[in-house]
Amino acid sequence: MTKERLRVAVIGVGHLGRFHAKIYSENPLAELVGVVDASKERAELVAVEAKTQAFTRVEDLPRDIDCVSIAVPTVHHADVAVPQLLLGRSCLIEKPLAGTLADADRILDAAKRGKAQVAVGHVERFQPGLKRVRELGLRPKFIECHRLAPFSFRSMDIGVVHDLMIHDLDLVLDLVDSEVTSLDAAGGAILTESEDVASVRLVFANGARANVTASRASLQPMRRFRMFSPESYVSLDFQKNYGLLVKKGPRWEEGRLDLRRMDPAELAKRPDFLTKDLLEVIELELSAEQRPLQAELDSFLRAIQSGREVEVTGEDGRRALALADRIAAEIHSQAW
Repeated sequence: MTKERLRVAVIGVGHLGRFHAKIYSENPLAELVGVVDASKERAELVAVEAKTQAFTRVEDLPRDIDCVSIAVPTVHHADVAVPQLLLGRSCLIEKPLAGTLADADRILDAAKRGKAQVAVGHVERFQPGLKRVRELGLRPKFIECHRLAPFSFRSMDIGVVHDLMIHDLDLVLDLVDSEVTSLDAAGGAILTESEDVASVRLVFANGARANVTASRASLQPMRRFRMFSPESYVSLDFQKNYGLLVKKGPRWEEGRLDLRRMDPAELAKRPDFLTKDLLEVIELELSAEQRPLQAELDSFLRAIQSGREVEVTGEDGRRALALADRIAAEIHSQAW
């Protein structure tokens, strides 16, 4: 029988884990039975906020837990996740899946042995704009991504490729659905020992291309994602939850002939000709009812509850990690 409420715990209640605990505490599908953090003070603070128990050791959690969120530093993901998975507890692990591909494989192997599921916290998959793009069936041939952020003093154990860029790498891999045949990356360290700015051009076996840029040393944040196909162009602003679709209008062929006959002066008198006669410009209707992290945790709970596969699998997380490793290795080889 399907359980009405899953017994959940959050391991690691720093910046992200604190949000996980709050959302679980308000979700009718979940019973938050505890939060764990190495800092007793931090665990108790979040436990009070989320109206649950505080623990400083994972081993002290109640035994009858169905699933957990893991939001500890990346280097500890495997050590925390593997015992949970072997106990049969499905895990939502914040991105990146692990610090190394060897650790990622340990996690996936433990999931198989414990017959549990692994979901990876690539939260941008749950952006309303991305969901709308999938509904439209757009198959992009070129993608351009910019993810810029001011320095936050968080995730300093990893570089910007694994910290920020990996979000867009996951989206690109999911949308293009083809193998990367070559890449050209550039970047370097500015504020930390790892790369703080990175840019890469990806070439895929199916002919698609993607330019992906990330920085955690910018003055202003930006999260923009653009997709181009032979039929249309989509621009998404994740920060503003805004999307725009541009495609050929119903008078496309006729309008192209008119355009050839027009001189610049005549075209200047008809400013709407391109956007109304020749093209169709549509503002996408994007829901703001549920934030991406809420949608992600809700999807995770529903998948575990129903027995279906999670939306962002451990294999998806490993694939994004492998690509991030390739990009970071090329950047580091430049010895900036």
